[in-house]
Amino acid sequence: MCYSVFSQVPARLVLYLLSWSGFLVSFMMRTDINLAIVAMVEEPPQAVTNTSQEYCFVIDDSNSSTAVDYGGTLKWSAGVQSYILASFYWAYIISQVVGGLATQKLGTKRVFGYAQLVTAMCSLCIPWASETHYGLVIALRFVQGFASGLTWPAMYALVGHWIPVPERSRFMSSFQGFSIGIGVTYPLCGFLIAHLGWRSVFYTTGSIGVLWCGIWYLLAFDSPEMHPRISLREQQYIKENTVNTYAATRKQRVPWKAILTSPHAWSIGVTTFGRIWVHYTFIIPGPKYMKSILGFSIEKNGLLSGAPFICSYIASVFFCYIADKLVTKNIMSLTNVRKLMTALSQVVPGLLVLLISYLGCDIDLVLVVWFLAVTLITASYAGAMANVVDIAPNFAGPVLAFAQTIHMSASFLSPLAAFQMLNEQEHLMSAWRMVFYVTAFVSVSTYVTFQIWGTSEIQPWNYTDGVSNDKEDKLEREELMTEKPDVVVANGKSDDTVA
Repeated sequence: MCYSVFSQVPARLVLYLLSWSGFLVSFMMRTDINLAIVAMVEEPPQAVTNTSQEYCFVIDDSNSSTAVDYGGTLKWSAGVQSYILASFYWAYIISQVVGGLATQKLGTKRVFGYAQLVTAMCSLCIPWASETHYGLVIALRFVQGFASGLTWPAMYALVGHWIPVPERSRFMSSFQGFSIGIGVTYPLCGFLIAHLGWRSVFYTTGSIGVLWCGIWYLLAFDSPEMHPRISLREQQYIKENTVNTYAATRKQRVPWKAILTSPHAWSIGVTTFGRIWVHYTFIIPGPKYMKSILGFSIEKNGLLSGAPFICSYIASVFFCYIADKLVTKNIMSLTNVRKLMTALSQVVPGLLVLLISYLGCDIDLVLVVWFLAVTLITASYAGAMANVVDIAPNFAGPVLAFAQTIHMSASFLSPLAAFQMLNEQEHLMSAWRMVFYVTAFVSVSTYVTFQIWGTSEIQPWNYTDGVSNDKEDKLEREELMTEKPDVVVANGKSDDTVA
């Protein structure tokens, strides 16, 4: 009975849900400490400043501190905190290339699954490590970063084997599960800290991670040919609408020289460096801003820090849908669609961050602009991030590993730069203004590379023998990207149980 029920569910839909939930859980374990640390650390006393201009809450005149106290007990300096938050991304960058190579040899199921399990086990150990020595926390975060860095190349590699070309932008929205992960984690952390203490945060996220790994092991498969429950019709549909197969790709050598010298691959990495910079300004220093400048309680901080990321997931689905329609209806070329979505995800948020620095204590307007900026960032998954599969569907994992090595360096440079510019003056609005200036500059300036060198054309080095028939490939790609009335029906599903 179970077999007959599950055989009616399209395998691609199951894969979408696994990808979505996998990144959700991954980012729960990655970002839990961003809010938890503001409650873990003892708040140092600060001299009272001009409250009408430097922060947006009223304090008791008898209190010498300008910051909201969350009752932390750990005596970690601002420098130690910045290293703890950034240490995750030191190894995260290194492991991108390792993830691409490991996936080519071992497959996504093993690489993604074991990476999640290691990350979960480290989360469970963080409360003990925090009370022992901050060096152990840095070490655990380093290991978590290395493991988590394997997940993105692993999942990207799966797209080329499983997902037909017309559905790829839509499937990429599953990667936005990380937005839901962040959006759920911050309010959850705020609630847990307020009622059970900060240690419960890591026990909760780690336990969820272990449980998810069991589900992944039972339902994930590296290719349609290896799936025991996929229908023959769906399997045939996937074969007819994908460029290569899992077995053939694993035998190919990765053309690293061609990838490293490709201006198109570089343009993806450089432009998304700017997107990651602005994104992580919201993710890591963001809760500190809401505490120190806006004066929110821990629960309100968690709710308002996380809510924009839930909205951004809905927006990512919308952007991916619009991108597909613009191409399949021949309104815009795929290359121009990628550039448009990248501009929406990078240039506009960069300008909005700059606007926040001038809104002062108009908290309602600050939150609206904050929400809008975080929401627009997700358009990248119909832009430069989807472009990884466009230019090299056979080597999406290695290309992503290369691009991630470049752009994920922003994930630790952004918070380090922010803490350096704040210089333990995070309770002053004037100190935050410089952070927002730099964020806007990086976000806008890096987009130029994708505008110049971005393309959706499959590169010659995508093929095993290094030779491609450009005209035939272009015709085949246009055919795959065009809606087929005999395959796709009005509700977006094919007549062979396409999800």
